[in-house]
Amino acid sequence: MSTTTSVSQIQGRQDLLGQTVVVIGGSSGIGLETARQARAAGADVILTGRNPERLEQAARELGALSTHAFNATDSEALVDFFGSLRAPIDHVLVSGSGPYYAPLAEMDFDEARRDVEGHLWLQLQVARHSVGRVRPSGTLLFIGGTGGRRPAAGSIISTLTAGLPALVRNLALELAPVRVNLIAAGFVDTALSASLLGDKLDERRDELRATLPIGRVVGPEDVAALAVHLMTNTALTGATFDIDGGQQLLG
Repeated sequence: MSTTTSVSQIQGRQDLLGQTVVVIGGSSGIGLETARQARAAGADVILTGRNPERLEQAARELGALSTHAFNATDSEALVDFFGSLRAPIDHVLVSGSGPYYAPLAEMDFDEARRDVEGHLWLQLQVARHSVGRVRPSGTLLFIGGTGGRRPAAGSIISTLTAGLPALVRNLALELAPVRVNLIAAGFVDTALSASLLGDKLDERRDELRATLPIGRVVGPEDVAALAVHLMTNTALTGATFDIDGGQQLLG
């Protein structure tokens, strides 16, 4: 699936016409592509991100309703952001950050704490601050991963990967009729993946093209298309949706 194809398909339907989508982490990668496809589907978008310049560039490209530059794991800044929203919103997407890996003996506990904040605490806080601001049948949508499902020595990402689906199920009951879902992505070809893999990026791409059942690498447009579907399909809540090109089937 190419970005052009997926966006043009969504433009034909305009399923989000008149709705407002907040993308936390919307200046690049999956967040930016979801904002792009939401706009193509008729939505107004509000973008947040850490980098003001990159955020403004994204806003100009998409015609965003507004932008807010701050670190989403800063609790006070997050409170201020939600307090600044003057009208009800329909959907909130929280994009994922890269995992922290380190053997226990070498673990930097400040880094580990930030990893927990970005993969669990942030989602809890967004859920709390969304109450009364997200319209009934709207969506809270979190981006997680599948890579931590296999235990690995020295990694806390397995704990966080296991915890997010349970959190989503609980929140779906507590926040109903607002819907809460999780996208669990495998490798996605983004700038974040490039920064994590460095000079091994092309090798990883080639490996996935050769082994994945879909015969290609998953891109941010694939994840964004799923995100928009979860926003528009009002029968879906409390669920985790894997998108990894069949990687987990390979053992």
